[in-house]
Amino acid sequence: MPTHPGAQQYLPHSTDLDDLAAAAAGCRGCDLYRYAGPTVFGAGPATARLLLVGEQPGDQEDRAGEPFVGPAGHLLDRALEKAGIARGDVYVTNAVKHFKFARDAGGKRRIHKKPARGEVIACRPWLFAELEAVRPDVLVCLGATAAQALLGPSFRITEHRGQVLHADPELTLPSDPQIVATVHPSAILRMRTGRDDALESLVRDLRRAASLLD
Repeated sequence: MPTHPGAQQYLPHSTDLDDLAAAAAGCRGCDLYRYAGPTVFGAGPATARLLLVGEQPGDQEDRAGEPFVGPAGHLLDRALEKAGIARGDVYVTNAVKHFKFARDAGGKRRIHKKPARGEVIACRPWLFAELEAVRPDVLVCLGATAAQALLGPSFRITEHRGQVLHADPELTLPSDPQIVATVHPSAILRMRTGRDDALESLVRDLRRAASLLD
């Protein structure tokens, strides 16, 4: 596994989200910044009780510099609406803040590549800083990469999806939110059949997470 210097050295002495986002723009904690567009930091209110974390920004997020604004983000918006959760009330972010991709055979399209474990760990101080700034009561991990960043590399969505969990005790988190893991919306978009059922399952998991706020 390649080693990376990590993001810790770039963190400001502040828990203000604007300060964190400004500092993250200059992060060189791993090599992904060399090829992607701007750092895509999280977005949402600092008072959010519910925080959603995905894997990494996609092509459209990389171009816009904002999280969850592409096709997966639109599907997430639908799921949140069906679950009775206002998008404006939640904080959304990713475990990795830069888009990792490969070019297609023609060299025109940028195809998503899963970030390596070392890249996830290198970027994790930003996620921890966001947790410290927002201090959510409930955290939803969208997909295995996000879940493994907080629950350990052996975590499997298929075994613990929808359960109420807590972060890996070996991690020193600034808060201890209840965690619910579910699929990433992009996984639903990749399905050839069964999308409607998969969307309803995602909605149920989001409702489960929201119920923990009561």
